Amino acid sequence: MFIIIGFLVVLGSIVGGYLMEHGNIKVLIQPAELIIIGGSALGTVLVGNPLHVIKKIIAGILGALKGSPFTKAYYLETLKMCYEILNKARKDGLLAIENDIEEPDKSPVFSKYPKFLKDHHLRDFVCDTLRMAVTGGIDPFDLDQMMDLDMEVSHRGASAPITALSTMADSLPGLGIVAAVLGVVITMGSLGGPPEEIGHKVAAALVGTFLGILLCYGFVGPLAASMAKIGEDEHAFVYVLRVVLISFIKGAAPIQALEFGRRAIPANVRPGFNEMEKSCKNGGAAPAGGQ
Repeated sequence: MFIIIGFLVVLGSIVGGYLMEHGNIKVLIQPAELIIIGGSALGTVLVGNPLHVIKKIIAGILGALKGSPFTKAYYLETLKMCYEILNKARKDGLLAIENDIEEPDKSPVFSKYPKFLKDHHLRDFVCDTLRMAVTGGIDPFDLDQMMDLDMEVSHRGASAPITALSTMADSLPGLGIVAAVLGVVITMGSLGGPPEEIGHKVAAALVGTFLGILLCYGFVGPLAASMAKIGEDEHAFVYVLRVVLISFIKGAAPIQALEFGRRAIPANVRPGFNEMEKSCKNGGAAPAGGQ
């Protein structure tokens, strides 16, 4: 939502200032320039990236428009889920959760958290880690290194679409110059014609440069930055799960493991200890707000 508001502010400021100087808005409407710049930019993305990265770009843009899902409410919900599964393992033994981690969709614990199950990366991260703990024979330090490796690989994968979109943004001013040069070529072919026609073609050529710079710094660049921030939020979320799991595997009680994880939550979405304990132990509902 904030991205859409930001885009409207960008457009409103530019168009509003232009109209205040008595500019003709029709001059800025140049479909040919948009086709040249937008089509060329899309082509550079197709040339430089495999299909799976392009799919991630589309998914990342849609996700950025929705906003970060890693809110305080989601943290509380996930900590509550961790408490339930870890408490079950502590009371009944690690083997008691074997069916839960082998078939999480059918688990009486995990099935209560559809948002977690829908995110295959988070689900597999938790279940695979607990599977290693159930299997036994692996040192907690080695298991921690395994989780760190998993996070590093996932982080690299998440960075690929952001890099691709940033590269596209960097190419837009240059493609705007290409559109402007083509406009100048057309203008040179019209020399000797009516001055009004030549002036219109020069204006259209300059709009190409304007659009390239505007799309770069006003739209695509900020969109890539927003995707990067959501990627950082996801990395922080997985890190909290890592802290909770490794703390429990090292011997901490479930509520103690959750406290270790709570301390790792970013300050702007970190719940208080009492808030977390109430949500986990007393079945308190997570706050409806998304802060």
